[in-house]
Amino acid sequence: MKIIASAGRVCRVILGDMASSASNSAARPHYLADSTVFQWKNQTLRADLVLTLPVALCLGIGVAVGHPVAGMIAAGGAVNTGFGQKHSIDDSYLVPMIFVTLGMAFSGFFGVLIGHENLLLVAMAALWGFGYGMLSGWPEGYGWVGQQCVITFLVASAYPAPLQAAVDRGLLLFAGGALQLVLSSLLLRIFRELRGRLFELAYHLYQEQQALRAAVLETAGSVLRRKFLNSAIPYSLRLAATLAFSTEIYRRLHYPSGYWIPMTAMLVLKPGLTDTVGRAIARMLGTMCGAIAVSFLLVVVHPTNAVLALGTTVFAWLAYGLLNVNYALFTAAITGYIVLLLSLNRVPGPEIAEHRTICTALGGVIALCARLVVISWRRRRSNRMATR
Repeated sequence: MKIIASAGRVCRVILGDMASSASNSAARPHYLADSTVFQWKNQTLRADLVLTLPVALCLGIGVAVGHPVAGMIAAGGAVNTGFGQKHSIDDSYLVPMIFVTLGMAFSGFFGVLIGHENLLLVAMAALWGFGYGMLSGWPEGYGWVGQQCVITFLVASAYPAPLQAAVDRGLLLFAGGALQLVLSSLLLRIFRELRGRLFELAYHLYQEQQALRAAVLETAGSVLRRKFLNSAIPYSLRLAATLAFSTEIYRRLHYPSGYWIPMTAMLVLKPGLTDTVGRAIARMLGTMCGAIAVSFLLVVVHPTNAVLALGTTVFAWLAYGLLNVNYALFTAAITGYIVLLLSLNRVPGPEIAEHRTICTALGGVIALCARLVVISWRRRRSNRMATR
């Protein structure tokens, strides 16, 4: 009891010091913010019930017709497109939903076609990552679309197959995304806006082509002048190198879910060190909690495909609703969703959870090391400049 009382006094002193120097503490990096700060006012569980209906339909139809794997892939497309409602392009969340549906279909097709056993995957992952990094300098919705395309590409690479299977996967992802677009638009009574956005799609694509061309010219000019201030090039190069390295590890480990290594590295690696550390801690903590909880549930319950589909839908709903509440909590929900989803493919849930936890930890460590290497290089460069 004396130890507890002493600890309490120490905590009060620390809290008092923090309150008396608010400005200093505000400037101090909060590495655990992504894990310990819960913004419950941002939860959208009730509103996001609309987004779960297409997911449930994809899974339900797949189980009913005896093809749960096809339903699983389509549901993955529906879930990813649904997250587009949390983002915006041209003051509309329908545009990122449309773009990500098209991007996922192509990325899924291309990932299956290359496969994780092909050395070309390393170069393509680096190229995809560089493109995503460059989009980080654009309005937020574009970066999210690029991120989802990289994720879909990496996930699809775990299932190498001939051309027809690659086409099938791309079409299933497109079908799930399209179902999410149409059904959620009808339920939210914005189908007229969706129709208008689809009619404007060619114009949007032309605008993006022009913007991409301008960005390429600006990037080339920055490289020639060696001026990268306020440029996304350094971050894009870090992403490309990190993805290439982590993808090669994924290839050599021969883990069925080894794509979580480069995927986690990409999601964790941020332009700032504080962001990278906080995101790595939150992602690893959320993954471990979600994996352990769902694995225990699967061992105890032994669910049927119908129950797995229901559980997958529930966790997808939780991931939607808790996205902006706390990153670790969101990661736990998305981990539960993926473990249950892949269990429909007859892969043991505990095995999925174990592999994903290991790969997530490895990807997080790689991202942190990449960031520390850059910091070390900058310090050495600054020291050399100072001694001149």
